[in-house]
Amino acid sequence: MPAAILALDQGTTSSRAIVFDEAGRPLASAQREFRQFYPQPGWVEHDATEIWSTQSAVMAEAIALVKSMSPRVEIAAIGITNQRETTVVWDRESGVPVANAIVWQDRRTAAMCDGLAAGGHETFVRDRTGLVIDAYFSGTKLRWLLDRCDRDPERLAFGTIDSWLVWNLTRGAAHITDVTNASRTMLFDIHRAEWDDELLALLGVPRCVLPQVKSSSEIYAKTTDGIPIAGIAGDQQASLFGQRCTRAGMAKNTYGTGSFVVMNTGEHAVSSKNGLLATIAWQLGDGVVRASGAHSGGGTKGAPEARTTRCYALEGSIFITGAAVQWLRDGLGIIRTAPEVEALAASVPDSGGVVVVPAFTGLGTPHWDAYARGTISGITRGTSAAHIARATLESIALQTADVLDAMQIDSGIAIDELRVDGGASTNDLLMQMQADIAGIPVIRTRVPETTALGAAYLAGLAVGFYRDLDDLGVVRASGALSGGGAPEARTTPQLVFTPQMSASERASMRERWARGVERAKGWAI
Repeated sequence: MPAAILALDQGTTSSRAIVFDEAGRPLASAQREFRQFYPQPGWVEHDATEIWSTQSAVMAEAIALVKSMSPRVEIAAIGITNQRETTVVWDRESGVPVANAIVWQDRRTAAMCDGLAAGGHETFVRDRTGLVIDAYFSGTKLRWLLDRCDRDPERLAFGTIDSWLVWNLTRGAAHITDVTNASRTMLFDIHRAEWDDELLALLGVPRCVLPQVKSSSEIYAKTTDGIPIAGIAGDQQASLFGQRCTRAGMAKNTYGTGSFVVMNTGEHAVSSKNGLLATIAWQLGDGVVRASGAHSGGGTKGAPEARTTRCYALEGSIFITGAAVQWLRDGLGIIRTAPEVEALAASVPDSGGVVVVPAFTGLGTPHWDAYARGTISGITRGTSAAHIARATLESIALQTADVLDAMQIDSGIAIDELRVDGGASTNDLLMQMQADIAGIPVIRTRVPETTALGAAYLAGLAVGFYRDLDDLGVVRASGALSGGGAPEARTTPQLVFTPQMSASERASMRERWARGVERAKGWAI
């Protein structure tokens, strides 16, 4: 009987479900949006019950759709990927949330974080968690919710969105999370991979509310329909796994409104001196075979293979990338639709010396300047809309190159290729710019759903859908669930953009960009 994996992709604005075959090809999908709540400036909330209702609905729709096309197909396992840091607290007895979920974007606990930093806790928190003290992470959100709930903590359960979905999929039989989501709470020691008593005491969080922490790939429980839940990872880690960045030195960038650059650092967490976050990339369960020998391609030559049980990553956040193109459309009106930017930018051979620094909300990694603001430099009478459009695309590639530099400095490992996904990665001109400016090949998969695919891969490994990491995405002659038979081909064919810019031209462009960034810093002080 043909088998498939169901991936639940619970995002910030919508819930999706995608069914993948053995080769990692999407067979069916469904998606539903849900409401966003903004009760006060800087506050962002979701209705956790609506998240579950939309997720369960699209799960049923995707399964029904794939069975309508192939009635004999069987769902072998479920993998979950989710918006990270978003915090839910619910009553264990009723299963009802005590309040709306506090979303990762929410800034209501900024003052609490300022107090922790002023108390001299920054180094301690970074050393234990790999994170900076910030309202972005779950710990202070959880403390805020507990302070406003008068129920006995023994009755309460806390979870990130993965925990909430598993609780509902199992009707309360499993209260778990995985190491990738736990590593984003500011309560978790990423070196020992366990909740940290000193961090819990610092934030006043009782251990009784916490979920049990599991690996990213194992059979955790079964749904009420008997389907194994077998893979969990936060969205950016799932994307890294979906891109098969399984060796130290392999990196991916997801181009969205902003961008997340994540680099596999292997079996050791790297302490950053350049504004990066250290995090757990994934942890494979004890029963998962890691490698059979031949490597699947990519990665740094001579770098240690990240085939151990636990794998770490460095992560850099770029606040504005795709949003800069939206600004060209909505703010300046020089394009009518976002895809038009490629043709407009390609109509000139270069940016004519123009530098756009899209620091509309400050600068992220590696600069971390909340007071930076957007600038356009180098304008002359000859500057046209095309030059500004091209400089805007260049700014996306230049910001990414800055993060890649920081990763290589911190890790001591060279990055020799960049794998890409996300909406803006479909822009061929931008991807060629990225290859030119970073000076490394840029590899774009033809299957854009790499985040959901990563969750499917993790679940598939746990149930024997794949034999090992080298088997991910390989089409086999037999098509058997266990991966029997000889390999025929690897799925997710790729497009490769190779650097074409001279080293001197690259150096000149990056020096000009660095001057532009310095002018943008501290503008709002």
